[in-house]
Amino acid sequence: MTGSRWALEGISQSVSLLLPGFVMEVLPEIDSTNSELIRRARAGRDAPTLLVAEAQTAGRGRLGRNWQDGAGQPGSALKFSLGLPLAPADWSGLSLAVGLAVAESLHPEIRLKWPNDLWWQGRKLAGILVETAGAAHATGRFVVIGIGINIEPLEGQDFSTRPAWLQALDPSLDAPAALARIALPLVRAVRAFERHGFAPLAERFNERDAFAGLAVRLSDGTEGQALGVAANGALRVRTRTELREIISSEVSVRPLLAAGDASPAPSPFSTPSSSPSGRA
Repeated sequence: MTGSRWALEGISQSVSLLLPGFVMEVLPEIDSTNSELIRRARAGRDAPTLLVAEAQTAGRGRLGRNWQDGAGQPGSALKFSLGLPLAPADWSGLSLAVGLAVAESLHPEIRLKWPNDLWWQGRKLAGILVETAGAAHATGRFVVIGIGINIEPLEGQDFSTRPAWLQALDPSLDAPAALARIALPLVRAVRAFERHGFAPLAERFNERDAFAGLAVRLSDGTEGQALGVAANGALRVRTRTELREIISSEVSVRPLLAAGDASPAPSPFSTPSSSPSGRA
């Protein structure tokens, strides 16, 4: 029976202490867990909800991209969304706080690619999509946090770079076990973000920053050296003329590659000894 292997009772009991009225549900198939929670919120069903899909037919990523999740390979990915009313003083850095919580829950080798991906050994392991639904009300805006994690290797799909998968780091983690490890720390992190914002997390994020000290190119063509994130979650990039702080809605970041090499190029903006720790 769908949901019988997902430890619903244990997760619900622990999370309900932080989110009264919390609901957890597992569906065999849905277009998108984010889309479903947004539809429910707009229809007035805005209880805190964790919605898991065993299959998604129209998963979405950042900037409207499709998310390939191993359709036809049951158990190859963990796909879920957490929806809840939230009222932080500043929303900046929420996706970074979510990524940090997931990474710290799963494995010390997982790195964070600003603003919303988890990487392992230079390849994407997981993605995060944060959206809000409807107007603000007494308990804050309804935020939907979608997370997709590759559990097993994805076969038979056209990838320029094959994604990473969680069982390469920890073979004991299938999708239900990964969710059981993530759910409570994720909710704690989101609640802490609501109270304190991203600033207390910046140092921990930078310790896992996949691009720290590397040369990068922004989507507007600007090139520079990535210097981690600021207290508000903005990406700090040293160009040849200035230190810029980039917010997530402005750019997509890619490491510059040396010719014929699959590894990020060393930065031309500093000496190697000045590069921070935490490189992927």
